[in-house]
Amino acid sequence: MLHHKKVAVVLPAYNAEKTLRQTYDEIPKDIVDDIILTDDASSDATVRLARELGIHTLRHDHNRGYGGNQKTCYQAALARGADIVIMLHPDYQYTPRLVTAMASMIASTEYDVVLASRILGKGALAGGMPLYKYVANRLLTCVENWLVGQKLSEYHTGYRAWSRAALARLPLLRCSDDFVFDNQMLVQAIGQGLKIGEISCPTKYFPEASSINLRRSVIYGLGVLRTALAFRLHRMAVVASPLFATADHGRLSAGGPG
Repeated sequence: MLHHKKVAVVLPAYNAEKTLRQTYDEIPKDIVDDIILTDDASSDATVRLARELGIHTLRHDHNRGYGGNQKTCYQAALARGADIVIMLHPDYQYTPRLVTAMASMIASTEYDVVLASRILGKGALAGGMPLYKYVANRLLTCVENWLVGQKLSEYHTGYRAWSRAALARLPLLRCSDDFVFDNQMLVQAIGQGLKIGEISCPTKYFPEASSINLRRSVIYGLGVLRTALAFRLHRMAVVASPLFATADHGRLSAGGPG
């Protein structure tokens, strides 16, 4: 625990057998109370390995997508009593050693959300991020900051920490089951006025690390722009968006699996 708060790490997994053990070994067990993996119908031995490692493991019978996977992860973390939840990809692209720092920022109550940014510092290109992805990241972030009124260094990291209250408050079930889920969730947090912090994070690109192809990257980028524009129009009361409506429906159940 950290400051008497239960810390959980959630691992949204898809064909992560080759990198799961490395990721697991570097998770700081001295402060992490619970590790939860949701397997999104992988074709490899991710589930078998996760259970061998003693990870609390859930498995989708069919592929629900990256966003659908995270919804299951967060629901399980809330149901198991987590006060702080860190979402970490099990592909070893992000270092698990930052879990303690990110959890501490949430435990301080100064932040509701903490993002591990690949853009702060010089870690992205040095870690092998393709140039076209780096340029797209910077351009999308610039446009999105302008549309939603923020000053974040990036919106696209897959390494995030959340307070229990934040996860219970956001209408995550309204978000996409695809890759744009991360972005929609973050913009919802901005809309709710949650306090967002960032920490510099190195990253590694290598063959076993998951990465979406150019076509999916374009689809994701268009989804990001659509989300930011929808937020701007919603806030201006020009076009109402169900993604950012204040109604209670669409929230995860804080008491048990949905």
